[in-house]
Amino acid sequence: MTHRLADMSVGDKGRVTGFEKGLVKYRKKLMAMGLTKGIEFTINRIAPMGDPVGIEVRGYNLSLRKDEAAALFVEGV
Repeated sequence: MTHRLADMSVGDKGRVTGFEKGLVKYRKKLMAMGLTKGIEFTINRIAPMGDPVGIEVRGYNLSLRKDEAAALFVEGV
Protein backbone atom coordinates (compact mmCIF):
# COMPACT_ATOMS: atom_id res chain seq x y z
CA MET A 1 0.00 0.00 0.00
CA THR A 2 1.53 3.31 -1.07
CA HIS A 3 1.16 6.41 1.07
CA ARG A 4 3.11 9.51 2.09
CA LEU A 5 6.06 9.73 4.47
CA ALA A 6 4.15 12.32 6.52
CA ASP A 7 1.48 9.67 7.29
CA MET A 8 3.99 7.43 9.10
CA SER A 9 4.92 7.37 12.80
CA VAL A 10 8.18 7.21 14.77
CA GLY A 11 9.66 3.71 14.61
CA ASP A 12 7.95 2.83 11.31
CA LYS A 13 10.08 1.34 8.57
CA GLY A 14 9.36 2.04 4.94
CA ARG A 15 10.55 1.84 1.36
CA VAL A 16 10.52 4.60 -1.25
CA THR A 17 8.15 3.67 -4.07
CA GLY A 18 8.18 6.87 -6.11
CA PHE A 19 7.96 10.64 -6.27
CA GLU A 20 5.15 13.17 -6.72
CA LYS A 21 4.90 14.25 -10.35
CA GLY A 22 5.57 17.93 -10.93
CA LEU A 23 7.91 18.39 -7.95
CA VAL A 24 11.10 17.98 -9.96
CA LYS A 25 13.26 20.23 -7.74
CA TYR A 26 12.45 18.11 -4.67
CA ARG A 27 12.86 14.85 -6.59
CA LYS A 28 16.39 15.75 -7.65
CA LYS A 29 17.30 16.90 -4.15
CA LEU A 30 15.90 13.75 -2.50
CA MET A 31 17.67 11.48 -4.95
CA ALA A 32 20.95 13.32 -4.33
CA MET A 33 20.47 12.66 -0.59
CA GLY A 34 20.15 8.92 -1.25
CA LEU A 35 16.36 8.53 -1.32
CA THR A 36 16.07 6.52 -4.50
CA LYS A 37 13.28 4.15 -5.50
CA GLY A 38 13.43 0.91 -3.49
CA ILE A 39 15.64 2.20 -0.66
CA GLU A 40 14.49 1.38 2.90
CA PHE A 41 14.44 3.83 5.81
CA THR A 42 13.33 4.14 9.45
CA ILE A 43 11.50 7.13 10.98
CA ASN A 44 13.59 8.28 13.99
CA ARG A 45 11.75 11.40 15.07
CA ILE A 46 9.02 13.80 14.10
CA ALA A 47 9.02 17.36 15.42
CA PRO A 48 5.91 18.43 17.40
CA MET A 49 4.42 20.34 14.47
CA GLY A 50 5.46 17.62 11.99
CA ASP A 51 8.35 19.58 10.50
CA PRO A 52 11.06 18.28 10.15
CA VAL A 53 10.87 14.48 9.98
CA GLY A 54 14.06 12.63 10.92
CA ILE A 55 14.81 9.37 9.12
CA GLU A 56 17.72 6.93 8.98
CA VAL A 57 18.63 5.96 5.45
CA ARG A 58 21.77 4.27 4.07
CA GLY A 59 23.39 4.38 7.52
CA TYR A 60 23.02 8.10 8.21
CA ASN A 61 20.38 10.40 9.71
CA LEU A 62 18.52 12.78 7.45
CA SER A 63 16.00 15.53 8.25
CA LEU A 64 13.28 16.32 5.73
CA ARG A 65 10.98 19.35 5.66
CA LYS A 66 7.23 18.84 5.15
CA ASP A 67 7.36 19.79 1.46
CA GLU A 68 10.28 17.41 0.81
CA ALA A 69 8.51 14.58 2.66
CA ALA A 70 5.30 15.30 0.71
CA ALA A 71 7.16 14.65 -2.55
CA LEU A 72 7.83 11.00 -1.53
CA PHE A 73 5.55 8.02 -2.00
CA VAL A 74 6.41 5.20 0.41
CA GLU A 75 5.17 1.82 1.60
CA GLY A 76 5.55 0.17 4.99
CA VAL A 77 7.95 -2.74 5.37
